[in-house]
Amino acid sequence: MRINKYIAHAGVASRRKAEELIKQGLVTLNGQVVTELATTVKSGDKVEIDGQPIYNEEKVYYLLNKPRGVISSVSDDKGRKTVIDLLPQVQERIYPVGRLDWDTSGLLILTNDGDFTDKMIHPRNEIDKVYVARVKGIADKNNLRPLTRGVLIDGRTTKPARYTILKTDREKNRSVVELVIHEGRNHQVKKMFEAVGLTVDKLSRTRFGTLDLSGLRPGESRRLNKKEISQLYNAAVNRTNK
Repeated sequence: MRINKYIAHAGVASRRKAEELIKQGLVTLNGQVVTELATTVKSGDKVEIDGQPIYNEEKVYYLLNKPRGVISSVSDDKGRKTVIDLLPQVQERIYPVGRLDWDTSGLLILTNDGDFTDKMIHPRNEIDKVYVARVKGIADKNNLRPLTRGVLIDGRTTKPARYTILKTDREKNRSVVELVIHEGRNHQVKKMFEAVGLTVDKLSRTRFGTLDLSGLRPGESRRLNKKEISQLYNAAVNRTNK
């Protein structure tokens, strides 16, 4: 098994993140620093990351309703609360699939399955990520239409999105818009709205693929069942094979 896949299977990081760790010289195989991404791991080999041995463990998948004010990370050097702090009962080394900004609430998946993570976050798989945004300004077809074609943010054009105007309040000069995207770039939803002249002042992710937050209050989580995991995985695989 290639070493980046081994690291992903161990639940430490996705394959792409594992490659970054290798390039940084943090991965050793049987005491030797790994320099080749194509290095293979055999039965009985000892793999360490930054001096810590890694082992394969049972794959687990959790759905969290992330509150605002919580960091989408496994740790924080400033001592802020992270999503891992909200799941103290989990023994496995889980991490978030993608991320939500500190001030964004809503649906977040956490797992120790690197292959699953890669399939969920890769834009080619076109898994729906649904957000509800409260924005300053009046949203209408004219200013939102560019989102359906793609807008330029950070030097790259976004993939076409879908929108639904849920509410407009002319007296308070604000609107509520549902936006469906397939990517997960840094601050993407906020920047997309900024590109069409609207400023987000509250944002929540309400759906990811076939999953929603039914029955979960902010801060609550539950383990995903096999059917839910299969539905997400199959959706990604079917997109890839088209």
